[in-house]
Amino acid sequence: MRLGIIGLPQSGKTTLFNALTRGSQPTGAVSGKMEVHTGVVDVPDPRVDVLSGMFKPRKTIYTKVTYADIAGLDGSAGKTGISGALLNQLTQMDGFIEVVRCFEDESVPHPAGSVDAQRDIATMEAEFILNDLIAVERKLERLAEERKKGAGRDKAVVERELALFERFNEALAAETPLRDVEISAEEEKILSGFGFLSRKPMLIVLNIAENQDAPVIASVHQHTKIVALKGKLEMDIAQLSTEDAGVFLEEYGIDEPSLNRVIRLSYDLLGLQSFFTVGEDEVRAWTVRRGANAHEAAGEIHSDLQKGFIRAEVIGYEELIALGGLNEAKGKGKLRLEGKEYLVKDGEIMHVRFNI
Repeated sequence: MRLGIIGLPQSGKTTLFNALTRGSQPTGAVSGKMEVHTGVVDVPDPRVDVLSGMFKPRKTIYTKVTYADIAGLDGSAGKTGISGALLNQLTQMDGFIEVVRCFEDESVPHPAGSVDAQRDIATMEAEFILNDLIAVERKLERLAEERKKGAGRDKAVVERELALFERFNEALAAETPLRDVEISAEEEKILSGFGFLSRKPMLIVLNIAENQDAPVIASVHQHTKIVALKGKLEMDIAQLSTEDAGVFLEEYGIDEPSLNRVIRLSYDLLGLQSFFTVGEDEVRAWTVRRGANAHEAAGEIHSDLQKGFIRAEVIGYEELIALGGLNEAKGKGKLRLEGKEYLVKDGEIMHVRFNI
């Protein structure tokens, strides 16, 4: 899972990046150049901790998420769209975390002259919509030329693509992001090679000051979530030891660090869930999309397990904990045998039987 942290200059992108990754990248610099800083972090999951305590494995492995602090967007892409190097980075992301400045600070002037979260969200959205519109118009030109020549691909295929991209063009021309356009499973296959920016899920982080209430934001699009965070405070907490951080969180009335909250929202936004494999060697969390079947989940563990899949032994996390362990679950016949098409649920423990 790769999430790009974006935002206008002086919004606090790098501050959030440091809070999430416990990093120390310089904040406040405005170079106007395309820069990318990445950090890979463990996804905190108390279920993994409990399972590790139960099985006492040699290794405990959490799922990972990669955050990329992407500089270079400033709301002025203009008619030419986003530059090639920056666009290449953006299209590689599974989703975006957009940091929106809500705090006032005379020593850090806002590039637009004033703080207005709703305006800044619209500015960034327009940047992505414009870029996608340019790409869609170019695709429509190529499809029209292909239909005119009448050679090559099947006409029905070309017509289906034309209909889809004309629908996209209409939405984008009306300043509607592609996240709001319903896409069929068949159309999804057509789009597999495209990285339209306004289609990617978006988590909007309202970066507020310590004693500030979050502003009310209107007109949230589909596959978009909003959360308010005290960015500077969260970054300070991230630099503390676990013990000191706990005291700090309690003092400021913060239920949990930003990493936990953003990760949970990101999983939900991207339609992801976790399942676990357990044993004396290793307790490990794996990430799959919601709606994935046991065969797909086996492939996340190893391609050999997917290739030689026979059955999956499955039990829910809560049930395993209540029973006290795998031996107890086996003794009471609580491990279910499931086939390839079984839909894996969040938090299930799975052992794959396979033969190659």
